[in-house]
Amino acid sequence: MEFSTLLAASDDLVATQDYSGSIWGSLVGYVIWAIALWLVFAKTDYPGWAAIVPIYNAYVLVKIAGYHGATVLLYLIPIVNIVFSIFVAFRVGAAFGKGGAFSFFLLWLFSLIGYLIIGLGSSKYVGPGGRAAVA
Repeated sequence: MEFSTLLAASDDLVATQDYSGSIWGSLVGYVIWAIALWLVFAKTDYPGWAAIVPIYNAYVLVKIAGYHGATVLLYLIPIVNIVFSIFVAFRVGAAFGKGGAFSFFLLWLFSLIGYLIIGLGSSKYVGPGGRAAVA
């Protein structure tokens, strides 16, 4: 087979692919994620609209976890971002009075469900990273 024949066959394959389902699924997932974070942010001192802005919502989560805002840059480093996201999940869980198992499984592994539980549930915001705010 010649290269031009293979190229034409690959063009036909790409032309027949329909990505609209994955685009709509991604959009619906992002909207649900934004709603979950909006509900969580509403329980803190941060504005709910911060959940809509992609990088800023990660910054706000890091601040809720009690870390310095610049540590959000750790999300840009491969492998480190996975470990750091686990730390953030544990500290966000502590900020809402949740334990380690809840934080690991529902704020890190199945985060959409966990943030919906915190946002819609009776959890109270204690303070950044679980430390009570000093008045």
